[in-house]
Amino acid sequence: MQFVRGTSSVKGSSASQTLTAEVDSRSIYVGNVDYACTAEIVRRHFQSCGIVNRVTILMNEFSLPKGCAYVEFLKIDSVPKALLLNESELHGRKIKVCAKRTNIPGMNQYSGRYTWVLRSRRPPPLYPRPGYGSVPRFRRSMRYRPY
Repeated sequence: MQFVRGTSSVKGSSASQTLTAEVDSRSIYVGNVDYACTAEIVRRHFQSCGIVNRVTILMNEFSLPKGCAYVEFLKIDSVPKALLLNESELHGRKIKVCAKRTNIPGMNQYSGRYTWVLRSRRPPPLYPRPGYGSVPRFRRSMRYRPY
């Protein structure tokens, strides 16, 4: 039984990446897990598919469950059997079961706001260019006027 506080990516040699890919081929992702579920309840639910090696329930920064789990089996043959348990009921909720994917390091490098700034060839101007429309025609006074 192992509890993890977040997600982490494995960075290292190609040997560790092949080991990670091999472990991920024997693992499944379980979504919509009830927050009261323990690793032992999840282990018993997937016991009919094969020998469960490890159950990992993801936790947030306050040590509360996120509602998803990873189940690692001892053999690869157990994964297709576990995928048949998709939409089954665990602790009163329908769970989502799919094969675990292997994270590719650096895949999400340029995501977020203002990615066009990172990809543009020229830097942004330091001052507004003069020309039509760059300066308002009629400036209002800085004095406060409520009406």
